Amino acid sequence: MLLSVLIKTIVYITFFFNPFDFRLPPFILLLLSTDSRKSFGLNFHGLFPSNLVSFSDYDLCRNQKTFRPKKNAPSGSKGAQLQKHIDATLGSGNLREAVKLPPGEDFNEWLAVNTVDFFNQVNILYGTLTEFCTATSCPTMTAGPKYEYRWADGVTIKKPIEVSAPKYVEYLMDWIEAQLDDESIFPQKLGSPFPANFQDVVKTIFKRLFRVYAHIYHSHFQKIVSLKEEAHLNTCFKHFVLFTWEFRLIDKGELAPLQELVESILQC
Repeated sequence: MLLSVLIKTIVYITFFFNPFDFRLPPFILLLLSTDSRKSFGLNFHGLFPSNLVSFSDYDLCRNQKTFRPKKNAPSGSKGAQLQKHIDATLGSGNLREAVKLPPGEDFNEWLAVNTVDFFNQVNILYGTLTEFCTATSCPTMTAGPKYEYRWADGVTIKKPIEVSAPKYVEYLMDWIEAQLDDESIFPQKLGSPFPANFQDVVKTIFKRLFRVYAHIYHSHFQKIVSLKEEAHLNTCFKHFVLFTWEFRLIDKGELAPLQELVESILQC
């Protein structure tokens, strides 16, 4: 437990002081491997976004079979170019411009790269709450008293089931990772076609990621404030809302649990 906390602290401090070139010390990367985590009883689910890790660091983690699968755009590919564009535009601080499709670029490529980024953002945010969002404190996945979410993936769990919030998020992250790792859905080779249902898959991913934000705001915002993470949460959610609204990725009805916050973001 103490070792997990120590390593998490090192990761967050490293990210805080250098968010745009986030690199971890080799001994930390070693401990992030599957074998090491099992040996030491470490839990790092959702610890940091893979788009903030350099390719060399990521390759080391991937070779050690870490917990963080990632759509890895080969160097020089369109995906890598779009990732650089995202980093550059986000660095400008203008989120409305950052979400727009770059002129002449492929819409599906833009969706794919951003889907990975937003997935990772939600991972790091929820990762800070795993000690507080438990099956005891959150026995169901809710967003306030009016909204409850049940899990079904249509494959292994076909009928929606009631699960705790952490179990729902676990199911969700595993499901999204499976989609990102499936090259028939998220092709990684330059020039490979996207499937006909690609945008439907992306919309489902974003709809479900929104539910994690909704749960965090309704159930854990005071804890976020106590951790002094509210500015980061609000910025990430604003980016999320602007992107999904720009391309109509989430039906308006799905946004109801955070309707006032969403409207304030869109109007400002």
